[in-house]
Amino acid sequence: MGQLVMTSRTIIYGCAIATVDASDSVIDSGYIVLENDRIRAVGSGAPQDLNGRLINASGCLATPGLINTHHHLYQWLTRGHGQNSGLLEWVNELWPLWTRLDSDMVFAAARAALAMLALSGCTTTADHHYIFPSRSENMLHSTIEAARHIGVRLHAVRGCMDIGRSRGGLPPDELTEDLDTVLIAIEGAIDRFHDPSPNSKIQIGVGPLGPLAASQQLMTETAELARAKGVRLHTHIAEEREDEALVVARFGRSSVEYLDELGWLGNDTWLAHCVQLGKSEIGRLSRTRTSVAHCPSSNARLGDGIAPVSDLLAAGVTVGLGVDGAASQEAGQLAAEMKQALYLSRLRDGPSALRPATALRLATLGGASCLGRHGDLGSLEPGKLADIALWWLGDLGHAGMRDPVAALVLGPPATLELLLVGGEPIVSAGRLVTQTEDDIVRQVEQMALRLHG
Repeated sequence: MGQLVMTSRTIIYGCAIATVDASDSVIDSGYIVLENDRIRAVGSGAPQDLNGRLINASGCLATPGLINTHHHLYQWLTRGHGQNSGLLEWVNELWPLWTRLDSDMVFAAARAALAMLALSGCTTTADHHYIFPSRSENMLHSTIEAARHIGVRLHAVRGCMDIGRSRGGLPPDELTEDLDTVLIAIEGAIDRFHDPSPNSKIQIGVGPLGPLAASQQLMTETAELARAKGVRLHTHIAEEREDEALVVARFGRSSVEYLDELGWLGNDTWLAHCVQLGKSEIGRLSRTRTSVAHCPSSNARLGDGIAPVSDLLAAGVTVGLGVDGAASQEAGQLAAEMKQALYLSRLRDGPSALRPATALRLATLGGASCLGRHGDLGSLEPGKLADIALWWLGDLGHAGMRDPVAALVLGPPATLELLLVGGEPIVSAGRLVTQTEDDIVRQVEQMALRLHG
């Protein structure tokens, strides 16, 4: 398609369209009309009004832009460590490296990780940043600036930890912060960066690392602050057996029960992983309308187990997909998580556990719901923001498959022909248009050398 410059009215035509509407409707050949940053119309056949920029998308599948509900962008510089380790062993190997991070390193890492997400069809991502070795908020600012450079929407979760090893916690003491520092930093980040508008590019969330790194007081007071400010809550829970066993030993209850007692569960909260859940925990998440970020590749890489996605969905729990940190999912690609989620769910619960259309829904509308953006993102319907991924399915790897959604989810990685965020091109013909990839690579190599040197 070449370099694209969008106008106020654009018509994409001739493509299959996976709308991800209430019925998971798929149009075999249709069109999408964009006006400014919104979708004006979606239909089958040929558009009647051809006024505007025309994009012939024959051979492509249009989907909503994918939405990543859990990441640690800073970890891009520390990929490849703990290759054969479980969660706790892995994180203990990486803490020393993370204590050496600075703002320049975080910018380079975040820009690279966001570029890879964009190249895999992601238009919106959450990032959980809880590493502040220099007590500098510039690290959060660096991540936000990286998102502005790439052009994707960012939900920057200001993480925190206040229980170090000297008090029986997971992280080194030098990576913990006191309660007052955390509360001031979170409020400052919300006041400075959070944009609650429907077409927002930057939103702030609040995210203690988890029950084994955050005190009850920190968990409680950060939740109170988040709700007073009208922002969302995020944390890790029940990622693997040893992790969950430590929570039960310390608090005498499961992590879901513990969060519920602290008032953390609710429709403004989404939780990462949730692998080790029983029926009671799933019921609590359903009753409280708490959402889940499912990270299948990271869970598999660390040997954590398989999240009960089918059971969560059957109980009415909203589930989105997450890449998770690049140090436990080195590829950093979101589109591949659809296949991983489908395969792992079927390994756990059988061949009918997850359909390709459901996997796409997890990566789009499910993610939008986790982040509180389902009114504006996650489906291709009139009135929604024009965040659109256009996938080329006319190649050898996909030709002849009659179901385009199955071709995207089950087939080999599809070339991303076009990625729009609010109608603006971020990727065209499989290449970033907002940044130079060679520049990103050079900066990552320089910063990785500095970090490891």
